[in-house]
Amino acid sequence: MQIASNSILGKSHGHTAPSDKLNIAVVGIGGMGITNIQHVFETENIVALCDVDWKYSKPVLNCFSRAKKYKDFRRMYDEMDKDIDAVMVATPDHTHAIIAATAITLGKHVYVQKPLTHSVYESRLLTKLAAEYNVATQMGNQGASDEGIDLICEWIWNGEIGEVTKVETATDRPMWPQGLETPSRIHKIPSTLDWDLFIGPAKMRPFNSIYHPWNWRGWWDFGTGTLGDMGCHVLHPAFKALKLGYPVSVEAASSPGFIDCAPQSEYVKFVYPVRESMPKVDFPEVEIHWYDGGFMPERPTGFPQGRPLMGVSGGLTIFHGTKDTLLCGSYGLRPWLLSGRVPNIPKTIRRVDRAMEGGHEQDWVRACKESPENRVKTKSDFSEAGPFNEMIMMGVLAVRLQSLNKILEWDGANMEFVNIGDNEQIRQMISNGFIIKAGHPSFNAKMSDPINAKEFAAGLIKHNYRTGWNLPLENIL
Repeated sequence: MQIASNSILGKSHGHTAPSDKLNIAVVGIGGMGITNIQHVFETENIVALCDVDWKYSKPVLNCFSRAKKYKDFRRMYDEMDKDIDAVMVATPDHTHAIIAATAITLGKHVYVQKPLTHSVYESRLLTKLAAEYNVATQMGNQGASDEGIDLICEWIWNGEIGEVTKVETATDRPMWPQGLETPSRIHKIPSTLDWDLFIGPAKMRPFNSIYHPWNWRGWWDFGTGTLGDMGCHVLHPAFKALKLGYPVSVEAASSPGFIDCAPQSEYVKFVYPVRESMPKVDFPEVEIHWYDGGFMPERPTGFPQGRPLMGVSGGLTIFHGTKDTLLCGSYGLRPWLLSGRVPNIPKTIRRVDRAMEGGHEQDWVRACKESPENRVKTKSDFSEAGPFNEMIMMGVLAVRLQSLNKILEWDGANMEFVNIGDNEQIRQMISNGFIIKAGHPSFNAKMSDPINAKEFAAGLIKHNYRTGWNLPLENIL
């Protein structure tokens, strides 16, 4: 096999005997898939590479001359089923679930980039399928394996900050275009791109270069905006340390949003009920607040003057406890107590070496090679990542349903809102109609026709896939 130079694929994490190597297929290799390959290619076999755009993914395709190349993951599975042990998925959000679910039902271990899926239902399905087929799984929120989150959990579970009734989180993203009207221009589809496969289960739309490459994240049909991108890093410490489950309510506000595109700035509030106590700490009802696109929480009382509230990691989490305040960056990095204390308590949680530099992927590789009955779960196994990803998708739902002007009450077990009336309607903005009239700004917004809010919400919770695209074993739920 031709091996890429370190400048493209990074440094080695060690060497594995050929007989012990996994045969890995990677789907989506033009973006984060490159990083995932960097962290496994020297210890495992990359036997198949799949991407809908062979120009965007050319640097990686050229590095693995012996790996079979595909544009359609379905064809890859059909032809190479017996030759693949595990699959890594790093495509746009809207195709995560169908690629991963199909792999699981074929008995493959799966590593899926964050957010795990594009909808609540898809998250629930992957959680169930992973348990049913007993495969090794991992979501690509690499901070889950870092010691920072281990410390946060150990400190909170030891009662170091007391009971937590409020958590504030924020990110400085987006760094890609959001808050945009649907483009009216139709661009020529590049010859190297299979646009139909890129669209996948979403509804067909004309190609425009604003969608691909990379900028798909802000468009609702393909991505989940800033919350989907960074929420899986910034909110995870709170979800894990506070043992959150289903929220009971969610509400949102944002900068102006258009029908197809996530807004530039968002605020979301989740409320979680009382959870079962631990020996040294109770878990009362807690509010989780999310800010992005420039929105920020207030500086806590006593926070050092002159110090930026959000550090260089691009994220912030503040746990407001009854005894102390705990802060950390994105991924749970560099946790610290506002009081200045440094807890000196035993390490009780399994550590992963070099988590942010490949340890997260290597921990998944380790789990793939262990027998199901003796397997130690990865740090973001779907048993945790699935329910956590439902939280992220709930926030997206709140943003998209905010024109109902209400606190949305959620029945997590049944995946439905219980206080949207049968006859409620919403309209979505197509264009804002901004003009300058007599020296004054004026808006003449073009809105969509009214649609039934309950049906719209149900379509966000469980997507209606395009003809020809189906999730496997949907009846398992």
